[in-house]
Amino acid sequence: MTTREIEKKQNKTKKAVVTNGSAIDDLIKNMKKQQANLQKKTVKLKKQTKPKKTSPSKKTHSSQKDKRQNLNPDLSKIKGLKIIPLGGQEEVGRNMTVFEYEDDIVILDMGIQFPEEDMPGVDYIVPDISYLKGKEKKIRAVVFSHGHLDHIGAAPILLPQLNYPRVIARDFTLALIKNKMEDHQKSSSKKLKTTRIKDIRQKIKLGKFKLGFFKIEHSIMDAVGVTLETPEGTVIHPGDWTVARNEKGERTMHYKHLAKLPRPTILMLESLGATDHNSPTSEKVMYDNIRKIIQNKEGKVIIGMFSSQIERIKNIIEMAGKIGKKVVLDGYSMKLNVKIAQELGYLKFDKRILIDVKDMDKYPDNKLIVLCTGAQGESNATLSKIVTGNHKYITLNKKDTVVFSSSVIPGNENTIQRLKDNLYRQCDNVIHSDMMDIHVSGHCNASDIQAMLKEVKPDYYIPVYAYHYFLKEAKKLAMEVGIKEENIFILDNGNVFNLYKGKPRILKEKVKTDYVFIDGLGVNELEHIVLRDRQVLAEDGIFMITVIIDGKSKKINGNIQITSRGFIHVKENFDLINATKKIVKETIEKNTSSLKGTKINWTILTKQIREKVGVFLFQKTQRRPMVIPVIMEV
Repeated sequence: MTTREIEKKQNKTKKAVVTNGSAIDDLIKNMKKQQANLQKKTVKLKKQTKPKKTSPSKKTHSSQKDKRQNLNPDLSKIKGLKIIPLGGQEEVGRNMTVFEYEDDIVILDMGIQFPEEDMPGVDYIVPDISYLKGKEKKIRAVVFSHGHLDHIGAAPILLPQLNYPRVIARDFTLALIKNKMEDHQKSSSKKLKTTRIKDIRQKIKLGKFKLGFFKIEHSIMDAVGVTLETPEGTVIHPGDWTVARNEKGERTMHYKHLAKLPRPTILMLESLGATDHNSPTSEKVMYDNIRKIIQNKEGKVIIGMFSSQIERIKNIIEMAGKIGKKVVLDGYSMKLNVKIAQELGYLKFDKRILIDVKDMDKYPDNKLIVLCTGAQGESNATLSKIVTGNHKYITLNKKDTVVFSSSVIPGNENTIQRLKDNLYRQCDNVIHSDMMDIHVSGHCNASDIQAMLKEVKPDYYIPVYAYHYFLKEAKKLAMEVGIKEENIFILDNGNVFNLYKGKPRILKEKVKTDYVFIDGLGVNELEHIVLRDRQVLAEDGIFMITVIIDGKSKKINGNIQITSRGFIHVKENFDLINATKKIVKETIEKNTSSLKGTKINWTILTKQIREKVGVFLFQKTQRRPMVIPVIMEV
């Protein structure tokens, strides 16, 4: 609870009714609401303590917005092509890159990043677009390479903030974006200005940019590589990509044609597989192994996979039909993606093979195949619900077979390991890629990166879309095939790569790329304050002191109430609680006067209690709970 909220309560006459634990329970229940209030009040406090001389027409602008804009450098005088990653250079996810030339801006992707373990209450993270504020009219288009959430997930939040610029993508990607928009805000997809990529040979003029496309392979339909021709040079960006192999292990796709684009060329290459030196699995081997698994005659087969793998879903459904089994699709994104693919004509199969999850009990287990989400250990996904026994219709039996037909997204290792352990406790047949080739990755490996570099022969190389160490390993791979070190550029989020008159460089100026956290409240403008509070609550708990003061005598009315959550058990720590009450009483006596007409400075009193109690508790416990004094005058 903030100081201002306390003052507001103190200025009103209240009936003091305090029951043990009720105040803190209400506080925890309304935590998000209070955090939202905290954000607004902190912005006002900052504005009051640092007043700015503004004209009346500008006073409505939030101080947070002004602060955000002032932190970004003015790059308007920098000539030539500017490439600015707003995310994707220091993590897996949050992919978004700005390409700027004179008065024209083209954006590639708007992705989310999933929260890490030290981000309690955060649903996901989106790129910081403060650099683009005030430049909305310069944005010629946002191009989406494919429909995975780390590339389109932030679109429903960021597109409206940028006044709905033109969106360019292939059909399946556009359909996924529209559905995400509707999930976020009803009817928002109607505001989209879209351009379909009808043909891979299509060219689109975007101011001084000339947008082109090239075919790539990835684990989702309608993925596409992008080229951007400018007067300074040509950018080549495949987005996420891989190269499929035939039965002999030979690559089935080549990129020599990209070497013919106008030079100098800048190749921006996804580098998640820079440390993977294993030979990739062919799709034939993968499908042969899956076919053997689903022929299991004991128990049902549950396959956890990415919901975007439409081609794999189609093939498994067809296999099931041939051996007389029924298929259940479960998970919101799984059902949605299949529905979209069917509507676009990408997915056709005998509908009699599919059954509703509610009808599973009508068939023997050995006639059932469940395709579901949750192979990354997501707590709300189908596979986790099955393992924890919280699924309404699907239960796990010893004879069932559970298959992980997906790779591990970096950062999810611990979560997936816990999921596997719980599965092994309940099921005798758990199959994952450490045991059998049951997944073909949608990402390149080290040899693919080197093959692409040798075929495209770029003048400059920028590894992208991975943690920093992957980017450094990708640099080593490039040097091994003859790319000079001075022509390889490792960027962090916010770095500005500039190419002007054939001279490449990374500017000393850096664009703001803070984490912007999203939770149930939406965009969290004061994200670090809120996250810090959540971390304190998670680690050290909360300690609430409720005091009633007589308005006339300035004496404490009744007993001081202490409530703790996540810190100590009050009933088992009488000495500590009584010592704390004594400190509170002494602090109140020192900061109040019974003389008639004197007023209590509630701000100072609250601050003194918080500081004195905080220091005392740390001395006794070596922990720092969030101390919240609640003082009420009657």
